[in-house]
Amino acid sequence: MRLRVLSLALLAAAVALTLAPTAAPRTTATTVAVTAKEFKFVLSKRTVPHGTVVFKVVNKGKLPHDFKISGHKTALVAPGKSATLKVTLTTGSKPYLCTVPGHARLGMKGVLKVT
Repeated sequence: MRLRVLSLALLAAAVALTLAPTAAPRTTATTVAVTAKEFKFVLSKRTVPHGTVVFKVVNKGKLPHDFKISGHKTALVAPGKSATLKVTLTTGSKPYLCTVPGHARLGMKGVLKVT
């Protein structure tokens, strides 16, 4: 009788372990604060892990700016306003810039390292 109860308990435990969900990979996004001014960007991080990255762009300048990286860009951000850009990045060096004519040439550009 004892052996039968032990066998049933072991069987129930094996079934429970088989049906239990496996640990899912973490899918958290990395957030990077981006401050735009004339004529530069200041990023809170210079290196980020590959995957989803959320750029929170705040325009502290006196002119409108945008932020473009890896083929995605924000709308034009008015002075004192902000925008959010969510991008999935692969490993490598990712150039970013302001697409307002002349702004990148004046210094509103850089490279983000993605590991």
